[in-house]
Amino acid sequence: MEIERKYLIKELPSDIETYDFHIIEQGYLCTEPVIRIRRQNEEYFLTHKSKGLLAREETNLPLTEDAYNHLLTKIDGIIIRKKRYLIPLPNQLMIELDKFETPYENLLLAEVEFCSIEEANAFVAPVWFGDEVTMLTTYHNNTLSKGFTK
Repeated sequence: MEIERKYLIKELPSDIETYDFHIIEQGYLCTEPVIRIRRQNEEYFLTHKSKGLLAREETNLPLTEDAYNHLLTKIDGIIIRKKRYLIPLPNQLMIELDKFETPYENLLLAEVEFCSIEEANAFVAPVWFGDEVTMLTTYHNNTLSKGFTK
């Protein structure tokens, strides 16, 4: 089960380059249900996500590089590319802050994943977070893959 809240970020923290990060490229084979392929650094995955906003089922399966490249030719929509910074929070929480590439180069999104819905509901976002967009499908990557521009 994936339980996460999502926020817009107006500007990157000044110390952002001190944090670990992943380089991510992903595409969607299907958006209903969500079936995604992802390259994260040098790892490759096929992911299925159920419907939901705050909480939903997520299953990840490993792929080979060859399988990923083959499936990449089958995606529907555009490839999403982003740099994901990993910013630790107290209580073993982690901010995953995504800085997107073209055509979303001005979009910054932060996600925080939780162990329970109660923990998610009790979360108080850092002051530098912008508007919460957890309940807006507009900011789901599968929606962005269709070419949505703000």
